[in-house]
Amino acid sequence: MSVLIDDELLMFLPAARRRARQAVPVDGTSTLGHVVESLGVPLPEIGPLTVNGEPAGPGHLPAAGDEVRVAAVPRPQPVPLEPGQLAPRFLLDVHLGTLARRLRLLGLDTAYHNDMDDPALVVQANEERRVLLTQDRGLLRRRALWFGAYVRGSRPDDQLRDLLERFAPELAPWTRCTACNGVLVAVDKEEIERELADGTRRSYDVYGRCADCGQVYWRGAHGDHLERIVERAAQVVAAARPGGAGTGAEAGNVPSGDLPAAPEGAVS
Repeated sequence: MSVLIDDELLMFLPAARRRARQAVPVDGTSTLGHVVESLGVPLPEIGPLTVNGEPAGPGHLPAAGDEVRVAAVPRPQPVPLEPGQLAPRFLLDVHLGTLARRLRLLGLDTAYHNDMDDPALVVQANEERRVLLTQDRGLLRRRALWFGAYVRGSRPDDQLRDLLERFAPELAPWTRCTACNGVLVAVDKEEIERELADGTRRSYDVYGRCADCGQVYWRGAHGDHLERIVERAAQVVAAARPGGAGTGAEAGNVPSGDLPAAPEGAVS
């Protein structure tokens, strides 16, 4: 059997076998999904499969002489949403803390733990219908996982762009706590004056508070940096959607005045 792998997926193959065309023996019992995973590509990263030019599923049993083509996941990739849900919910593993804070800055429901093991991550992702984001290929191979995605890139900027291009989610910037993922609500300055440093109290009048953890937010000196992150994110999402146009917080229509930005150090 000959297997032709999309160039985008070659990164998952061992360096010694990192070539598009692979000759694979057929044992009569291994499914197509098992064969592709045995080459190194996790199932959640596999897009359309064809055998001899015809569509096939991961459960297909290949035969000797078959010509198999393995495509990458199409972008933007749809995610099953519940009624009233506008964007996917995410769960990030321990190594993606900065990415988690940036997704929350964009208003995406993002769970993150720095002390949760792989089985617990899978349980939470399944129970809460969250897309599990990771750079652990073994984690993506867990059969029980309902939906996972490999995060490309080593820098937070690149990781964020990869996720936005892959899912093109609806954004709601400045609406979530970057520390705990709670929802931000506007709060009168008079209610929180005692919690503010003198300089902050004198300089700012618009504040928000996390409804869950109580963290207070205001548009501080680093607000311009965060606005640039939000604006770039909106542009990426708009470009990623069919026709290159998006809805919601797309380029040129990014909310910036309704809620304050995160306090210094909340997003890096």
